[in-house]
Amino acid sequence: MSAVTPLKIAVIVGSTRAGRFGPALADWVVERMARHGGLEPDLLDLAHFDLPTVIDFGAPEPPAVGELGRRLADADGFLVVTPEYNHSFPASLKNAIDLYRSEWNAKPVSFVSYGGISGGLRAVEQLRLVFAELHATTLRDTVSLHGTTDLGPDPGREAAAKVLFDQLTWWAQALRDARTARPYAS
Repeated sequence: MSAVTPLKIAVIVGSTRAGRFGPALADWVVERMARHGGLEPDLLDLAHFDLPTVIDFGAPEPPAVGELGRRLADADGFLVVTPEYNHSFPASLKNAIDLYRSEWNAKPVSFVSYGGISGGLRAVEQLRLVFAELHATTLRDTVSLHGTTDLGPDPGREAAAKVLFDQLTWWAQALRDARTARPYAS
């Protein structure tokens, strides 16, 4: 794969609650990602996948699990859009993460968060621990919305998004090159 091949980034909407802000924020992310260039977003709204909370050993894999798994496996990196619920991230997101393992290995994970005064950053800090266990590399810089759902012009948020996309591009390319040269030993 060459450097001109777009990097596939799975943009994951972590909340499945009715009336959630996540889809609007994910659309904002995808629009800016397209303007950034070099990144090909694949929007994965968990509310659109009928994921089970438990799969019995030996039972057939539900179609939604297979579809989401293929799209995660095809991704060169991830951008998780997450709210903060009770100082953590949504159960729907944890369930989706836990259904897979190798799909996350040796790939970068970035975050756009929202929620109250913390802007979802406590959820992000907990997600870093989960993704480390899955051999994924989380990016330090994030975009977070503190106490607002206003997606109007904001130079600071735009600058943060550019830094995030620049870093995501670097990590996704470097790790894709590494996985291509040598399969990851998980």
